[in-house]
Amino acid sequence: MRLLVTGGAGFIGSHIVDAEIDRGNEVAVVDNFSSGKRKNIQREAEIFEADIRDREKIFKIFENWKPTHVSHHAAQASVSVSVQHPQTDAVINIIGTLNILDACANFGVEHLVFASTGGAIYGEVPETSKASEDWTPKPQSPYAAAKATAEMYLEIYNKSYGLSYTTLRYANVYGPKQDPYGEAGVVAIFCERLIKDLPVILYARQKKGDNGCIRDYVFVKDVELVHSMAIRKKFTGTYNVSTGKGTSTLQVLQLISEALDKKPNIDFQGPRPGDLEVSILDNAKISKYFNNWTSFKDGIKETAEWFLFSHK
Repeated sequence: MRLLVTGGAGFIGSHIVDAEIDRGNEVAVVDNFSSGKRKNIQREAEIFEADIRDREKIFKIFENWKPTHVSHHAAQASVSVSVQHPQTDAVINIIGTLNILDACANFGVEHLVFASTGGAIYGEVPETSKASEDWTPKPQSPYAAAKATAEMYLEIYNKSYGLSYTTLRYANVYGPKQDPYGEAGVVAIFCERLIKDLPVILYARQKKGDNGCIRDYVFVKDVELVHSMAIRKKFTGTYNVSTGKGTSTLQVLQLISEALDKKPNIDFQGPRPGDLEVSILDNAKISKYFNNWTSFKDGIKETAEWFLFSHK
């Protein structure tokens, strides 16, 4: 397998790059390094500094390197940024993705894995329910709308050009190497601020002072293992990648505080525009193939240890 990973210097992408090289595969990275970091790639990979919006450059990379498989993780990944800059989000997450799909169709890529969002695409999920893959997407942010649009294009490219693909709808992914500044992720933000003895902002679910929004948190190493299965077995269609369990923002903070042995100074704020109150995903479909999910406590412990080590 010759695997090309867009966004391969980012949080999730770099875990995929390292693991696939360890498995003996040839791997190339496409990244514009706007948020991704070269230091995230800890194994020998061919690196192409390019923006997925640059169609000509992307086509040249595909033509010359000839990937057999593609993992598309390059994206504008912040809900709040998408609310502030919806046009930029759309150009990256829709037009940039179309450039990748066109390159896959033109240069005979065998299979594409597309990183989508389960944490945003379904809209509000009733607290007694879990969103399954057959739910109709109800985006409530430009980011989620762009990801839903890209998914529809994938279906069209499959029918029109025979492009084989898997869509992985990630829940809230956390773990080592997550950027507390350039990428969305409350776990990374809380770890960073607690280590530096800075106040942490806790955005409300409904009103200032409550426990915050409820999310489904999934460990990045579990995500990588699911991705590996999807790309090898060429899973067809859409899969939620999640634990199926909900955790409030305050509970997240408490677990991180325990792991770091730090008492937080909490700055309670009202609800943040674009945030969902509750998002929990049904993982029954993917759990037929993978069901060894890391517990949130163990994942937080490993993540906190990584952040502590990275600050030494």
